[in-house]
Amino acid sequence: MTPHSLAFYMNVVTSGTVLGAKPTDTPDRVTEALGPDFAENSFHDSSMWRDYGMAEFFWHRESAEHPWTGTHFSLQVHRLADCGGKVVNGTIRDRYGRFDRRLRFEKLRRLLERRGTRLVEVPELDVQSPCYRTYWQPDSLVSVTVIGAHEEFMTPDNLRIGDVYRISGPMSPEEVEWRKRQ
Repeated sequence: MTPHSLAFYMNVVTSGTVLGAKPTDTPDRVTEALGPDFAENSFHDSSMWRDYGMAEFFWHRESAEHPWTGTHFSLQVHRLADCGGKVVNGTIRDRYGRFDRRLRFEKLRRLLERRGTRLVEVPELDVQSPCYRTYWQPDSLVSVTVIGAHEEFMTPDNLRIGDVYRISGPMSPEEVEWRKRQ
């Protein structure tokens, strides 16, 4: 059995969903999966995101008359280092148990590989290199961002090299190819 939150992270990386909620799902469908405890944020009528603690979902629409279209999700794993498991949505905690303050990438990678799920390193954007390293799961289109080096004002002081910073999806094959050409 995979302890505590590791099963959750592995499910997200392999399925490309958060408790079954896909990045393209409507706001109502995501709330159905994660529960009604969220903060809603918007800069204008055409974009919105909901913060479910560690999990965030994002939507876009052409205008206020159009429906929301899901664009992506992000697990802000780095928030655990400051706030501990209380930052994790209650629905996720109820299902997976307690969450450690850090997620070690090598442990996650090793468990995923045992289950036949591979992660491929993709080039990091210049502004973030070498502080961050990004790995991609081609089947689920999920990316895992890891602390690669420490630099003042670039990386959190409370994370170690090798800690997972964020898990998000989708990262398209086109973005991976674009990163390779940069």
